[in-house]
Amino acid sequence: MSKGTKVLTSFGVAVLGLLLILPAGYAGDMSKGKAAEMVLATVKAARTVFVKGVLADAKKGGIKGNEDWVKDDHGIMLPAQFVKEIGKEIRSFELGLLGTDPLYASNAAKSPKEKEMLAELAGGKKMVTGEDGGKTIGMSADFAIVQGCADCHNEHAKTTKKDWKKGDFMGAIVVRFK
Repeated sequence: MSKGTKVLTSFGVAVLGLLLILPAGYAGDMSKGKAAEMVLATVKAARTVFVKGVLADAKKGGIKGNEDWVKDDHGIMLPAQFVKEIGKEIRSFELGLLGTDPLYASNAAKSPKEKEMLAELAGGKKMVTGEDGGKTIGMSADFAIVQGCADCHNEHAKTTKKDWKKGDFMGAIVVRFK
């Protein structure tokens, strides 16, 4: 990985980490559902900035999003990987993605309740929260922010859906409080 990519990635992780301190710190003073809403709004905003700013600018400079970005000196993580990398750094709750047509099993709903919540989002809700086996779960509808998101999914070797387009509902960003 190039020095520029490492710096860019570190910067993105640090910025999102700082953005998450406020909502996570207030989680004890409010309902977990409200805390979930704050975390999800923060993650969506950071990921949107990553897609429309960082990734777009990197592409102009010849650096492209790549699923194997760690091994590619001229690659940068994909937006889904950005969210997952942030999730790896957080210890007080779990952060991830759920897909309507997930490329990987790790991005599938983990319970009937999560499937139900994902269906609510597919029906037009923007955000839902609920209880599932002692955990508070929050989900925020996730859309193909730019055509590049849709193209990447359409061209992926593991995809079963090949007609994604910008603006399509693709699943959810999920936060699970233990």
